[in-house]
Amino acid sequence: MHSLPNSFLVAFLFTVLVDGSHYWSLPRHRTVAHRQLSGETYMIQDFYQGEDFFKDVPPIYDWTFDVGSDPTHGNVIYQSQSDAQSKGLAYINDSNNSLILAVDSTSTVAPGGQRASVRITSQKSYNGGLFIFDASYMPVGCSTWPSFWTVGPHWPMAGEIDIVEGVNNQDTNQMALHTGTNQTCTNEMTNGTQQFTGQIKKTNCYSTGRADSGCIIEDTDTSSFAYGFNNAEGGVFALLWDNSAGMSIWHFARANIPADLIAQTPRTSTWGIPAGFWSSQPCDITANFYDHQMVIDTTICGHWAGGGIYAQSGCPGTCSDMVANATNYINSKWVINYVAVYQYHIGSGTYAPSPRLPLMIILSLVIYLLLLANALLSQ
Repeated sequence: MHSLPNSFLVAFLFTVLVDGSHYWSLPRHRTVAHRQLSGETYMIQDFYQGEDFFKDVPPIYDWTFDVGSDPTHGNVIYQSQSDAQSKGLAYINDSNNSLILAVDSTSTVAPGGQRASVRITSQKSYNGGLFIFDASYMPVGCSTWPSFWTVGPHWPMAGEIDIVEGVNNQDTNQMALHTGTNQTCTNEMTNGTQQFTGQIKKTNCYSTGRADSGCIIEDTDTSSFAYGFNNAEGGVFALLWDNSAGMSIWHFARANIPADLIAQTPRTSTWGIPAGFWSSQPCDITANFYDHQMVIDTTICGHWAGGGIYAQSGCPGTCSDMVANATNYINSKWVINYVAVYQYHIGSGTYAPSPRLPLMIILSLVIYLLLLANALLSQ
């Protein structure tokens, strides 16, 4: 019986190499989101609603509240969960289980000072999928800078995807990708067909600390941001992160949300042309985007909402002065119904480990037994 390990190992390695070689050639940042299929089916991977956003207590950390100053140099101090809740800046509306994240609109703050606000980050990271953000209301007003986005580690090396973003009195949503590697990533029309309804504002996604605009597509629908969004009772933003095809972003006003999405069986192939699309042809998606966490925040002023942009927005005075006007921030709040992440269902083309692998182990054992029987008979 001393020959059992060697014989079994030979048989096992043979069968695994024959049928399981694809296991050893997976890309570094594997994702289950692949090119859209006509029979596509999505299943929920993660669904966050209501109290799910407040699981910032060991051992469960679904989302965490970032604390301290704003990395984009905004005039805010982000609050811990306990401080945000005690100040009425983060709470659940019991009537509909929505999450409210607000900017402080009662405290006295000096011009150019820092007003309390909230920024939360998902603790799970993702390498692809269908991301859904449903909100009934978003922050509005001069100096405000609300956003829902995803970002990888060591910005900008692992990339950033701005799904919802804008400042001051901006009428429509601005979507963008940011990259930091030496792998090319641009946003250009790859053929003559209409690939998205938005307007290209910038084509080079490469970003640095001093030049971080990224490759921008601006939505043309006035219900996609600020007052227009709120007047439409909000709506849904959807990002399809597909490493083989590219990045697609849709916006649906409340009255136009697809029935399949409401039923939690989304079929993106039926949604029509997205507002924004970044093809994988001029952008290596896998190399530039990986291990992303979702972020929801509202800052004020900062390097985008403040400065020259503020002066061009039609807002009164300076952004620094506006910080002191507490009543300006009464409507600076998110009302979030849910955030969800879907992945392709295995039956619709998702990569999945071979169900035959256990069978291969059994087959290896059978081969070994046959070899053993043959050895015994030959003695």
